[in-house]
Amino acid sequence: MQRLSGLDATFLYLETPTQLLHVCGLVLLDPSTIPGGYDYRKLLRELDSRMATMPTFRRKLKDSRLNLDYPVWVDDHDFDIERHCHRTAVPAPGTHAELAELAGHIASQPLDRSRPLWEMWVIEGLADGQIAVMSKIHHSAADGVTGANILAQLCSLEPDSPALVDPTAQGAGDAGTLDIAIGGLMAVIARPARIARLVPGGIAMLPKWVTRARKGEAMPAPFTAPRTSFNGAITGHRNVAFSQLDLAKVKAVKDRHGVKVNDVVLALCAGALRKYLEDRDELPEDSLVAMVPVSVHGKSDRPGTNQISGMFTQLGTQIADPVERLHAISDYNATSKNHNEALGANMLQDWSQFASPAVFGAAMRVYSSLKLAERHPVVSNLVVSNVPGPPVPLYFLGAQIKGMFPLGPIFHGAGLNVTVMSLDGKLDVGIVSCSDLAPELDQLAQGFGAALDELFDAEVTTPAPTAT
Repeated sequence: MQRLSGLDATFLYLETPTQLLHVCGLVLLDPSTIPGGYDYRKLLRELDSRMATMPTFRRKLKDSRLNLDYPVWVDDHDFDIERHCHRTAVPAPGTHAELAELAGHIASQPLDRSRPLWEMWVIEGLADGQIAVMSKIHHSAADGVTGANILAQLCSLEPDSPALVDPTAQGAGDAGTLDIAIGGLMAVIARPARIARLVPGGIAMLPKWVTRARKGEAMPAPFTAPRTSFNGAITGHRNVAFSQLDLAKVKAVKDRHGVKVNDVVLALCAGALRKYLEDRDELPEDSLVAMVPVSVHGKSDRPGTNQISGMFTQLGTQIADPVERLHAISDYNATSKNHNEALGANMLQDWSQFASPAVFGAAMRVYSSLKLAERHPVVSNLVVSNVPGPPVPLYFLGAQIKGMFPLGPIFHGAGLNVTVMSLDGKLDVGIVSCSDLAPELDQLAQGFGAALDELFDAEVTTPAPTAT
C-alpha cells in the first residue's frame, strides 16, 4: 500500500458536490496520422495495453473506519478500462463551441471514488474531422507536473513509435484493514512531535511577512484581493473555454521587453481579464490577485504525489497601458517569487500533514453549504498556472496532437482557473469557471489573442534588460 500525503489527502477533504477537485485536459487530435486509420475499439485496446505498466491508472483508494490517518492507495485487481474510457460525440454542427459545452458538462461530473480516480472521454463528430479526448484525474492522484508526465507516457514522437513507458514502475500493492489501522495509528502518534518542530517557524512567519511588506518585498497577503463576479460560492456547474496562441509571438514580446515567458503569460491573462471586466462595468480599482501554483519537484524531499507550493502575485489590471502593465507584472513576479522561496519549498506540504480527515472534511461541507466564501474578504481572484511542454510534435496513440488545453479546478471564492501549456510552437490556454458566475467564458478566451496582439504591436519606448 501507499499512504497518501497530507497534501494529497487534503484535495479529497476539500471536495464537495459543488467543489470538484479533479484536473482535466482537452486534447485535439488529427486521426489521419494513425497507422491503419482511426478505430475506437483499436484505440481502446492500445490504451489498455499501455496502461498495464502505468500504476497511477490502476490504483484506487482504500480506507478503514479504524484508520486514524489518511487513506492509502492499493492496486485495483478488478480494473476494467471500459469503466473509465467512454465514447461520445458533439452535437451538430460540431464546432469548438459545441465541444466546449460538452467539455464543461464532463468537467461537472464527480469521479467514482470506489474505482481508480480517472476517466477519459473520446469525443467524435467534430466538423473539422479532428477527434478530441477529454481526460479527468483527481488532484489527489496528480499535480500539474505529474499529470504532464502521465500523459507523456501515452505519447510518442512519431505516429508508430512505442509510448514512453517506465518499465521499473511498481504498483501500489495491497493492504488489509489491520495494516491500514496500525500504520495510521503510528503516524498519528508521531504527529505531535512534527507539530512541535513546525510551530516555531510558523509563529515567526507573520512578523517576517510584515517586515517584508514594509520594505516592499512581500507578495500580496491572502484576503486582500478585490471582489469580482467570479469570486463567490460556486455551484457544481462548469463551463470551459479555450484559445490557441502563437508561441513565437509570445517569445518575441518576451525578448522585446526583456521579461520572462511567465511574465507575458500573466500579462495576457491580465489584459483579457481587464477587457472582460470593463465590458461588464466591474473592473476593480485595485489589481486582481492571482494564486500561482509552483512546482517543487526536485526541491522537496517530502513524500506524496502533489509536490507544489503556491505564491500570490498582482496582475496589474488597474494599469491601462499594456506595456506598463507587463513591466509591473514582471516586478510583481520577481518580488513574489523571492518571497515564496524564502518561505521554503516544503511549507505547504508540511502544514497539510495535520489536516484531520473528520474535522477538515466536515468544516469544508459547512463552509460550502453556508456559502461563507461570500462573507469574508477574497483570498485571491483566480488561479493561473503555466505548464511548459515539448517544442516538438507529439502523437497520442498515433494521432498528432493539434492542441492540448489543461483545465484546472476552481474553488469557492476563486471561481476561475486559467492554465496554459506550450506545445509544438503553440501556447494553449484552457479556462474553467462556474457557469453561474461567468456564463460568457468564451468572451474571456477571445481576449487572450487580442491581448497578445496589443503587446506584440506595442512600441518599445525604453530599453529593457535581457531576461534569462
